[in-house]
Amino acid sequence: MKNRTVARLLYAETVDMGGLPVHQPFPTQQVDQIDPFLLLHHHIHEMPEHVLPHKTGVGPHPHRGFSPVTFVYRGGVHHRDSRGNDSVVYAGGTQWMNAGRGIVHSERPPKDIMERGGVQEIIQLWVNTPAAYKLEQPEYFALQAEDTPTVTAAGVSVQVVAGEHQDVGGPISTKSPVLALRLEVKAGASHTFPLPADYSAFLYLLDGAVQVAGFGLVEGLHQVLFNQDGEGITLTAREDTRALLVAGKPLGEPVVASGPFVMNSQTEIMQAMRDYQMGKLGILIED
Repeated sequence: MKNRTVARLLYAETVDMGGLPVHQPFPTQQVDQIDPFLLLHHHIHEMPEHVLPHKTGVGPHPHRGFSPVTFVYRGGVHHRDSRGNDSVVYAGGTQWMNAGRGIVHSERPPKDIMERGGVQEIIQLWVNTPAAYKLEQPEYFALQAEDTPTVTAAGVSVQVVAGEHQDVGGPISTKSPVLALRLEVKAGASHTFPLPADYSAFLYLLDGAVQVAGFGLVEGLHQVLFNQDGEGITLTAREDTRALLVAGKPLGEPVVASGPFVMNSQTEIMQAMRDYQMGKLGILIED
């Protein structure tokens, strides 16, 4: 198997998102999007003891035309939305929401966050939806750690969220072909990850350090963007490392984005804004 070469190494700069500091490796001036992926945010939040969980996090807001995906690493996320979904996903779990024609949701720390260490650590990834499915009914999947298939090897643990790794399939149904793997690799361990040759692919390191075959050392808070010139990648951990490996078949469609809406034309964006203002995306009142 030929390993892919590295196109870019991206550092996850800290940016302010509505008062929340997040590490953002893309979009940047270097890389706008990695079709079909639009954005990655890595957020770590220590809950002050005097603040109630329902007063922090992200309050009700709309989405249309893509899938906001939340990988939970520490603590948990309490999701509520305008279609009646209400669930908490804890560390090791994943929330995958196909916003479709429109939905309003909130993401807060769970009520028992302080009992779980008082720290919330998540990655949010925006996955674009093909034009043919942008106006379908929304879907929400709450995948807990214990329900996530895991492939293990010497010093390596791979949670298969979507797609397939070593004949193990992930439970999440995606609107276009996507592979999403959560990795934990112990220092000294090596592993090869096959990737479909026509998929875009990147690796994001939450922490630790790995040797990427054919490239060199990559440290935490960096994202490796791979060229589409091989059938996989090989990693050797120099330190205990947590990472996210994501790949997907490019859509090759126009992308017009405005805040929480991602469509294919400016006219569709204006329609999304009007529909939201008219309440057509639903209403979420948090109790």
